Amino acid sequence: MTLYKAAAPETLRIVPLDALTLVYHRSSGVTHIVDTPVPEILETLAEAPLTAPDLLARLGERFDLVDADPAALAVRLDELAAVGLVEQLCVI
Repeated sequence: MTLYKAAAPETLRIVPLDALTLVYHRSSGVTHIVDTPVPEILETLAEAPLTAPDLLARLGERFDLVDADPAALAVRLDELAAVGLVEQLCVI
């Protein structure tokens, strides 16, 4: 089972900008321009590590998700992990 958690809050600077959000990742020095649901994913994973199915359920409860597709979420989590905004924790 894999848990996901947001990068440490002190490594991220999140700035909403109209419909988009800027996420500055201090560790890499890269600023990411993201759209929904990335800010919502980061906000939810900052509270506690979650599995992908639990994250999808939590996002569905808290936000108006247009596309609640588990496969799309898995791809997005892999992308966020690849750039260091999300960490994957393997739990046996």
